[in-house]
Amino acid sequence: RNCRSPPNNSAAMNLFLFALFGSAAAFQPLSKIHLSQVAAAGVAAVAIPAFAADVGAGEQVFSGNCAACHAGGQNVIMPEKTLQQEALEEYLDGGANAKSVVTQVTNGKNAMPAFGGRLSDDDIENVAAYVITTAKAGW
Repeated sequence: RNCRSPPNNSAAMNLFLFALFGSAAAFQPLSKIHLSQVAAAGVAAVAIPAFAADVGAGEQVFSGNCAACHAGGQNVIMPEKTLQQEALEEYLDGGANAKSVVTQVTNGKNAMPAFGGRLSDDDIENVAAYVITTAKAGW
């Protein structure tokens, strides 16, 4: 098989490489671009979060795993520690934010069991987004 590289003077290729490298190195001939530049660009690209939480999927995870104790944002075990915005701000370590919910769901605390290992990381991120979004809306 004969694979051809795009022409070095291609404007589209230059723009692509500029976006990839973020520097004038993109406008060098392909033969002068070093593997280290490609690797560095790849590392930078990997560092950008690719996952955005899905509130709808989080609602499904919540219904199947959390609602037995937390239906309607309540707490049947410890009634003062609800999922209402004010209670999350008061009782949740780190405050009312998705990261704190992820930590609580993953590790558990007091009467709440840990769901890390039982739910995927994506499911936990989604349920955290659902809880925070719904708490702000007032359940």
